[in-house]
Amino acid sequence: MSVEAASLRTVPTGRRQVKRGKRGRGASVALHVTLVLASLIAVFPVFWVLVTSFKPDARAVETTPKLFNESSLDNYTRVLSGEKGDFLAWFGNSVLIALLTTVIAVFLSATAGYAASRFRFPGKRSLMLSFLLVQMFPFAVLIVPLYNILLTLGLQGTSIGLVLVYCTTAVPFCTYMLKGYFDTIPADIDEAGRVDGLSPFGVFWRLVLPLARPGLAVTAFYAFLTAWGEVAFASAFLSAADESKTLAVGLQVFVQQNRTEWGHLAAASILVAIPAIAVFYLVQRFLVTGLSSGAVKG
Repeated sequence: MSVEAASLRTVPTGRRQVKRGKRGRGASVALHVTLVLASLIAVFPVFWVLVTSFKPDARAVETTPKLFNESSLDNYTRVLSGEKGDFLAWFGNSVLIALLTTVIAVFLSATAGYAASRFRFPGKRSLMLSFLLVQMFPFAVLIVPLYNILLTLGLQGTSIGLVLVYCTTAVPFCTYMLKGYFDTIPADIDEAGRVDGLSPFGVFWRLVLPLARPGLAVTAFYAFLTAWGEVAFASAFLSAADESKTLAVGLQVFVQQNRTEWGHLAAASILVAIPAIAVFYLVQRFLVTGLSSGAVKG
């Protein structure tokens, strides 16, 4: 049989060739089962905290736990009423500190990232590398030097001092991320703005920032979470007075030396998580775009 004849032979109809990149039924089932199990493992701790928040302290930890056991809203009522600590004052302090940290960190990161993306200046590469190196230091190493700096500035024990401390953590990472996002915006837009008579800051404020909303949303979300749930810096740099605590520090009142009020602690934890969930809901449509675009170029 010649080569031409062999090439004309057809594949038997009983044999079906699996297309490249197409999963089989068994692989698809295994993948979905794995995803379902991973989702259950991730959601179950949060679900159990929610269930525990409705139980009294005596029923929160049992040898044979039950899903519903004397469930009520008493824990939430006592936490919000101030019977178990000044929760509303902690909430106000946390909101103020988180919002100030977000606004300051995003503004500084956006201006620094834009400058690093558009301009050439001595030490630019070293500056960007230093932003990455700062993220390598653990919080425990930074507490003592930051405490001495705040003490020298007279900001120890104040909310603005804690905001500046949080900015030292949020600004380097956000600057590096926004720099990568600004790199994806064509420089022709800047030139067109300058031709129309805009100043360099006008180009940045009126043209570039509106196009960088996904990147700004990601950095704002990161800066907010940095300040919202942080414990170590807040415990070290805020006054010991109950009215000056943040939520993360105030929750420690439910953990006493001889016992832990698990029901109240779980209820307060759910209340603390609600603002973070709300912020995530507001920016979630920008997160995927902002993270992927910021990772393209560095």
